[in-house]
Amino acid sequence: CLCFLSPRGTTHRFLRTPKMTAPPNLTHAAPQHQRFLVLFDFDETIINENSDDAVVRALPGQQLPEWLRNSYREGHYNEYMQKVLVYMAEQGVSEDSIHSAVEKIPPTPGLLYLFQYLQSHEQDFELAVVSDANMYVIETWLERAGVRHLFRKIFTNPASFDVTGRLVLLPFHSHSCCRCPDNLCKQVILREYLVGRQKERGGAPFQRVFYIGDGANDICPSLALGPRDTAFPRRDFPMHRLLLEMQQSQAAMFKANIVPWVSGEDIVDCLKKIMEER
Repeated sequence: CLCFLSPRGTTHRFLRTPKMTAPPNLTHAAPQHQRFLVLFDFDETIINENSDDAVVRALPGQQLPEWLRNSYREGHYNEYMQKVLVYMAEQGVSEDSIHSAVEKIPPTPGLLYLFQYLQSHEQDFELAVVSDANMYVIETWLERAGVRHLFRKIFTNPASFDVTGRLVLLPFHSHSCCRCPDNLCKQVILREYLVGRQKERGGAPFQRVFYIGDGANDICPSLALGPRDTAFPRRDFPMHRLLLEMQQSQAAMFKANIVPWVSGEDIVDCLKKIMEER
């Protein structure tokens, strides 16, 4: 079980306090007309490392051979990870070993505190994950953290164990975006989700959209945000650096507010101010 990261400056441990539990009769859809949509990346946003690195540590030697590492091609990471998982199965890495490695991944500082805040205001916030990781890893970690029930939807690459015990990874979709890897475009997902949810909500759009990320592939969905929305780039990570460059050279392209964060508590501070505007 995991602990919440609440008061600033406190040292927190990952493995020790009760999990957050879903209120009775709560489905992932929760209230019908939440005002705000919060989208999370996963690797190095919710968790404090790349989940694939944690999976690889389940290998007996805890690292990949050089020939396999060198097989990666730019823009084809999903294809590369498929080969990695085949190799791991050939080395006898079990589902239990991968499951255990994933559960040990630490959360990013303050993110569990952010989840605690969002759960306490579930009538206002709808949550979803948009990630180029995979479904097995994300669901395993969120379940372990006791926060899976907070998320209405997880958009990521399908992954599950087959009858031979191998974790099989597939691409999420195909698309025509030139900015994104061929297996997943987060902006396509965001736009389709907003259109679909507005129909399901009887034509009512979200008042604001918040996007929390860290990586270069979090720029593309952020470009779809409007002037009332907010992009939360993790400070000094690629998303933050690229947004700073964009503000200087292509300011008109980016319409949303930008709030860099170091801890989930920074995001909570911003959300509290927005909540006070009601």
